Amino acid sequence: MTLPGSRRLTLKEATAHLASQPFSVLLGTRLVSFSPDRTILEVDAREDLLQQNGFLHGGVLAYAADNALTYAGGAALGPAVLTGGMSIEYLRPALGITLRATARVRHAGKRRTTCACDLEMIDETGQVRLCAVAQGTVHPV
Repeated sequence: MTLPGSRRLTLKEATAHLASQPFSVLLGTRLVSFSPDRTILEVDAREDLLQQNGFLHGGVLAYAADNALTYAGGAALGPAVLTGGMSIEYLRPALGITLRATARVRHAGKRRTTCACDLEMIDETGQVRLCAVAQGTVHPV
């Protein structure tokens, strides 16, 4: 869903944009899918990203949700956007080898989009479990 008059980013541009974010590079974030329909980011659950109980740290989940929501909003509003606000609900411990954040635009206006994001952990066998959900708004800069 791209609004009329907004310039749509290509997957190549969005990937280059992600690579220009030092924190995203530090986490090893990958842009798996980028389209007006959905954005998917993945982060591997490395030992240095775990909390004291061995679960992927909630801050990593919040980061992934924030970035996925913003990319989804950018697919509708164009490349110059920022997160306006976000909420996240942790449903279960994030256990597995890969975090997948899938975001979609739920409503697009001229000055704001509302997006939703599912955060899932993928285990060694390929089983996928929902561990958190997020919602946020994205605004043009």
